[in-house]
Amino acid sequence: MTETQQPPFDPLGSVTWPVRTARLLLRRAEPRDAEATWTYRQLPEFAQWQSGAPATFATYAAQFEQPGSLAKTLVVELDGTVIGDLLISVQDAWAQDEVTEQARGVQADLGCGLHPAHNGHGYATEALGEVLRLCFDELQLRRVTADCFADNTASRRLMERVGMRREAYTVRDSLHRSGAWLDGTAYALLQEEWRRKGPLPFIVAECRSCRSGPVQGDTS
Repeated sequence: MTETQQPPFDPLGSVTWPVRTARLLLRRAEPRDAEATWTYRQLPEFAQWQSGAPATFATYAAQFEQPGSLAKTLVVELDGTVIGDLLISVQDAWAQDEVTEQARGVQADLGCGLHPAHNGHGYATEALGEVLRLCFDELQLRRVTADCFADNTASRRLMERVGMRREAYTVRDSLHRSGAWLDGTAYALLQEEWRRKGPLPFIVAECRSCRSGPVQGDTS
């Protein structure tokens, strides 16, 4: 690396991976995880709410394996099998010119996807609850956000279960691939709000960092 080159931006690199919760293992995504995550991301009931729905595995894998994508993607494993994926996209906050440095890398946009076959067991709540702990305890972020189509009831309920509050409801502002303009919702949580509410009890009880090598499995 030359003197003029900057090291790649990798805020998640400060976390000791993988991380375990009561039932799950969270680890950083790898190129080999493309195939496992494709198994559920290609399903119509999953893809209908996603920003992109690649028509082929080759297109999906090419996007998934991009360094910028891998840097902010986690996979969720249950007993060694990938059942979902998570997004932690660390970003700068808006700031006036004189204080821009103080706003760099202080917040994150979150995402969560779970294989439909594993719905109804609280895995998404457990995984996203741990992501909040990582964001606020280990990464020391001040704020996290997440958004979805208003018709995506499962995502809205998930964000509310982990303690995020709805900040905005937008009317017919988002164009769905079906051709319909749909309403949207935006959720957020501040570090001080999270500390005041406290982490989810069942996650606190058994959450620990695993310092062994990553468990074999695929991404989401």
